[in-house]
Amino acid sequence: MLNVILVVVGLILLTIGIVWVIDKFVPKKLKPVLNLVLWALIFFLGYLTFMSVYGEIQFNQTKKERYQKVITKLKDIRDAQLAHRTITKEFAGDFNSLVKFIDTAKFTITQRRDSTIIDEELTKRFGGVEMTKDIVIVDTLGFVPVRDSLFGADPRYKTMMNLPEGVGPSGTKFNLKAGRLEDGKGIAVFEASVDKEVILFDQEKNLVAKEKEVMSVDGVRGPKLRVGSMEEADTNGNWPKNLSND
Repeated sequence: MLNVILVVVGLILLTIGIVWVIDKFVPKKLKPVLNLVLWALIFFLGYLTFMSVYGEIQFNQTKKERYQKVITKLKDIRDAQLAHRTITKEFAGDFNSLVKFIDTAKFTITQRRDSTIIDEELTKRFGGVEMTKDIVIVDTLGFVPVRDSLFGADPRYKTMMNLPEGVGPSGTKFNLKAGRLEDGKGIAVFEASVDKEVILFDQEKNLVAKEKEVMSVDGVRGPKLRVGSMEEADTNGNWPKNLSND
């Protein structure tokens, strides 16, 4: 945008210079018409300069509002996936499975306590002299539905696969992948994402293209907004703190 502004400002200055030249050297009969045309051109170029600046300000505001709405959804997806891994040791690879899991799964509430028991092996080794060892006993206290724990009475998890209203074309959904790292460790991973071009589908194309190339720490890096990663064991989002509370 800076280059555009510099070009427009340069043209304005050039036009003003032309007006001055006309005032000095052009016959009086032609001056009124030429001056009118040139001043009209100056105002037009000034309008273009203003709109180029104002347009980017509007774009940044729209981008921020939409990103925040998308991030709220991605955080719900992450919470659901982390619960899924806690219980099944895997991440869900599709939203139907994830929603069904939330509807039916339960967290086990446990309590750990220390205890001391007789170590039979050591007792035999020491000729019947009682020997003890410390152990940890895990008691099951009950079960809590995942749905209640994560979302309470709010049914928003049933539509967490859809982009927020007004963000992206109607009916657009997040992309969801899950699997394991092929690094020998087999760590479970997942990624939920949406392309910036989808979020900003109705915005100026050159501004969207520039946004997809952002790599600064105070912006959303890369061409998409995502949480998790299929390349590494990471369940964080790629957004900066100024767009979220975490």
